[in-house]
Amino acid sequence: MNDPTTFLHAMRFVGAGLAAIGVAGAGAGIGIVVGGAVQAMARNPDFTPTVQTNMILGIAFAEAVAIYALAIALIILFV
Repeated sequence: MNDPTTFLHAMRFVGAGLAAIGVAGAGAGIGIVVGGAVQAMARNPDFTPTVQTNMILGIAFAEAVAIYALAIALIILFV
């Protein structure tokens, strides 16, 4: 229990788990973006192309955050 390498190894797993929380946040963000976009398109079908373009852009940014969080978690685990 007093071995410092074991403690550091355990803390690496904790850090990777905390870094992976960003993936869940990005998933929730994508759901909110798509839900709002669907409501906007249903209320005003004339602006569907504009809303759809902005929705895809928002999804791409949220997905980029998820990829960054996953990359940080993997770096913590394996480097």
